Amino acid sequence: MIPIKMVNFPQKIAGELYGPLMLVFTLVAILLHGMKTSDTIIREGTLMGTAIGTCFGYWLGVSSFIYFLAYLCNAQITMLQMLALLGYGLFGHCIVLLITYNIHLHALFYLFWLLVGGLSTLRMVAVLVSRTVGPTQRLLLCGTLAALHMLFLLYLHFAYHKVVEGILDTLEGPNIPPMQRVPRDIPAALPAAKLPATMLNATMLKAVEVTLQSH
Repeated sequence: MIPIKMVNFPQKIAGELYGPLMLVFTLVAILLHGMKTSDTIIREGTLMGTAIGTCFGYWLGVSSFIYFLAYLCNAQITMLQMLALLGYGLFGHCIVLLITYNIHLHALFYLFWLLVGGLSTLRMVAVLVSRTVGPTQRLLLCGTLAALHMLFLLYLHFAYHKVVEGILDTLEGPNIPPMQRVPRDIPAALPAAKLPATMLNATMLKAVEVTLQSH
């Protein structure tokens, strides 16, 4: 989280994904904790899948997009290094969300958003600046990364719960009462149903006799 000061030569980036993966899973756990402490009542499988899809989708999607921009801007960075850089940049998000999900103060969130989230973002920006040549390329690449990273933290804090609730309403649908059987009126087409049992038996016997005689 400490931004580097020397940007005249390319800074070293960790070439492993163990730390970034652990941070992504930690962010998933924090999102689950935030949904548990809220008033949202949803299914466990949907909650887990949404959190994993959001975190991994951001990590992989934004890393691919920034790597594409870095390729266009002739930045000296590989896809593995971009994944590691953005993954370690999620450390600030984990700290901010863990605190603000338990202490519900908007002023506190904005303070940590600027300090903690800003420091982790500046760290990534400084590394990209050291690996990019040209002021225009640096502004395009670093400005895009900083905007996406800071806006993602705002989304997780303010809009994530509402989006999940909207998805659940779409998937599960409104609460429909169970179907009830409605008794039908029996048509009075069979007058014999109202006859006594003796008359019915006599009628059946006559029908049997007629059938036997015909054969």
